[in-house]
Amino acid sequence: MRRTIWLVAAGITLAACEQSQEDPKARWTDSAAPASAPVERRWYTQDQVMAGAPLYRENCATCHKENAEGTPDWKTRDANGRLPPPPLNGTAHAWHHPMDILRSVVKRGGAPVGGTMPAFGEKLDEAQIDAILAWVQSHWSDEVYKIWYERDLASSTGLQSTR
Repeated sequence: MRRTIWLVAAGITLAACEQSQEDPKARWTDSAAPASAPVERRWYTQDQVMAGAPLYRENCATCHKENAEGTPDWKTRDANGRLPPPPLNGTAHAWHHPMDILRSVVKRGGAPVGGTMPAFGEKLDEAQIDAILAWVQSHWSDEVYKIWYERDLASSTGLQSTR
């Protein structure tokens, strides 16, 4: 009898451990997280967002516009064959890129990836770049942020994203 009770207790304990370790993102295989998926806690703090606002205005708003809405018709090339500055508010392609790429583009500029954005690595330190990225990502919907978070996590672990 004791053995049966012990086996049942062990089974319940193992089942509870297994359920608590399930990664909810592992179920996300379509192009958007399901409505029931948990909202990811964002990597940045409200203080970083507040610090990023004036830095964004000073360094980015001229091209990417005041609320990160980008150039109208940003997918149409100009007379020189260049694309204008895209939105950074979660409606263009910035959310497709992991954090290390976002940081690199701000630091090194857009030339290494075929763009015309100037480099800010000599003007902004890493904390300032992160503050700007925090401000930008604060404009992303929870759904866009969830997808970005999954992609960023997959890239940092060497896994391939399913989106």
